[in-house]
Amino acid sequence: MANAGIQLLGFTLAFLGFIGSIASTVMVEWKASSYAGDNIITAQAMFEGLWKSCVSQSTGQVQCKVYDSLLQLPGIVQGTRGLMLASILLSLISILVEVVGMRCTTCMAQEPEQKDKVALAGGIIFIIAGLLALVGTSWYGNRIAKEFYDPFTPTNARYEFGSALYVGWGAACLTLIGGGFLCCNCSNESSGKSPRYPASRSAGQPGKDYV
Repeated sequence: MANAGIQLLGFTLAFLGFIGSIASTVMVEWKASSYAGDNIITAQAMFEGLWKSCVSQSTGQVQCKVYDSLLQLPGIVQGTRGLMLASILLSLISILVEVVGMRCTTCMAQEPEQKDKVALAGGIIFIIAGLLALVGTSWYGNRIAKEFYDPFTPTNARYEFGSALYVGWGAACLTLIGGGFLCCNCSNESSGKSPRYPASRSAGQPGKDYV
């Protein structure tokens, strides 16, 4: 029988990763303007996300603009959008599956083996969702690093990692760890079953004589 405590821990971690993935996707600070090198312009800070870009003035005023056209966006933004949304959707599906498969719920309580298989399937979906989020954030972060170290990139056009990337990385790790707990906590089919041995002949049973 699967351990309900480990299942609950794995589900909690994965659920926190699901919330973190949503927060990372909607945040605008996927990349922030850099002040490294000779770039000493600090009157304003620029941020870019998956859905809009913002400019923060030194006075505290923030102005944001939603991207006008989807087809004119860079491929990195479109691809990361798709990966993060797919991760969120798979996590949502996995949550619904785990509600049925976890030991602390009453669904399918009369079929414990099938219930554990459902929980295992939900854990696998969580792992896939975590991998998608990890690929999306790492891909975007790799592009930022490439442009930052490119000598042909103007100093005032360089960006660094934003807080949304760190939130996304943390969320992906939580989802992977939670899904791993749910997958490792599968039930042992042999548990609860008595071992089968061939019936031993009673020592006191008289033998049969054959002529």
